[in-house]
Amino acid sequence: MIGMKDMNRLTYGRTSVYNLNYHIVWGTKYRNKVLNGRVEEAFKRIVYEIADKYDFKIVHMEIGKDDHVHLLVSAPPKLSVTNIVRWLKGGTAYQLFRECPELQRSYWKKEGRHLWSPSYYVESIGAVNEQAVAKYIDDQRKKEE
Repeated sequence: MIGMKDMNRLTYGRTSVYNLNYHIVWGTKYRNKVLNGRVEEAFKRIVYEIADKYDFKIVHMEIGKDDHVHLLVSAPPKLSVTNIVRWLKGGTAYQLFRECPELQRSYWKKEGRHLWSPSYYVESIGAVNEQAVAKYIDDQRKKEE
């Protein structure tokens, strides 16, 4: 039997009921500390736009040490984590290079320029760990102070 508290976590699709959450982390290429100020603001806006476009949710988001991203993503079972990361990394890099010319100082090549490191970390989050991971993500900026 599912309690009321657990019912609030569930998402109801046309053919399924689910609660799939992922903690996703990736960093900038060369660990350049460029995710601050205007770049950070634009990044966060773009991430929400991508999530809306592809029908998944950003539950929590924070930047760590200006050089890596922590996201808690909730997604339907029809979306693969690989695609979610590809859409987020590709879409944000493309938009940020267009909107924030100051990135050219850290990423000087015109052709073949990459904002993000090619790797990423992903962990599936169960209902028990969801609050702990959300708090960890929210505390990323506080740890730097």
